[in-house]
Amino acid sequence: MEVRAIHKYAKISAKKARDVAREIQGLPVSDALDTLTYTPKKAAFLIGKTLKSAVANAENNHEMDPEAMIVKEAHVTDGPTQRRFKPRARGSAAAIRKRSSHIYITLAPAPDEEEPKARKAPKKAAPKQAAPAEVESVTEEEAPAPEAAVDTSNLGVVFDEAPADADDLKKISGVGPALEEKLHGFGVYTYQQIVDWTPENIAAFDDLLSFKGRIERDNWQDQAKTLQSEKGGEA
Repeated sequence: MEVRAIHKYAKISAKKARDVAREIQGLPVSDALDTLTYTPKKAAFLIGKTLKSAVANAENNHEMDPEAMIVKEAHVTDGPTQRRFKPRARGSAAAIRKRSSHIYITLAPAPDEEEPKARKAPKKAAPKQAAPAEVESVTEEEAPAPEAAVDTSNLGVVFDEAPADADDLKKISGVGPALEEKLHGFGVYTYQQIVDWTPENIAAFDDLLSFKGRIERDNWQDQAKTLQSEKGGEA
């Protein structure tokens, strides 16, 4: 499924905005946001707002995971032009054109990597009878190792079960249903937990959420502090 966001009548010419839109087309959402954040142009700010709107649409309206999406299309069309005039010498006038544009961002799931072609299985020789001891040793060596549990020692305060006074983390801008479910999976349920995060905790969650820099870019801690104070708790 594709998700779309449109910014109509952006106060910038389409020519200036297209230069920035070309740079993010085909990129993963996280890389596109990073590119726009560190591009010192007005067009990058306007396109970034449109991209964040598309991410919010994917999370909240379609319950999709934006971490697994790419910017399929990012194009800009001409909007209406306002015509103004400036007085010039000898009673003449110079035309001023205030151009506008429409910005379109389309997100789509990232295509799966192509699977390598299956090799032809070699012809198996007739199995030899092995001694019982040898069979047991081979079985032990080939037994799959148990999956390693997630290290929660660097995540700050976490809960084993949802507390009775769990907060609605979706009120934090940038956290949708998919991300809230992930945070619950790591034992994060309250605003106060996010307020108390240290830089080490933030770095650990950056790795777990596979969305580098999102926590600091969207100011999760400042938003959580405001929500916690509105709730009447400790900020």
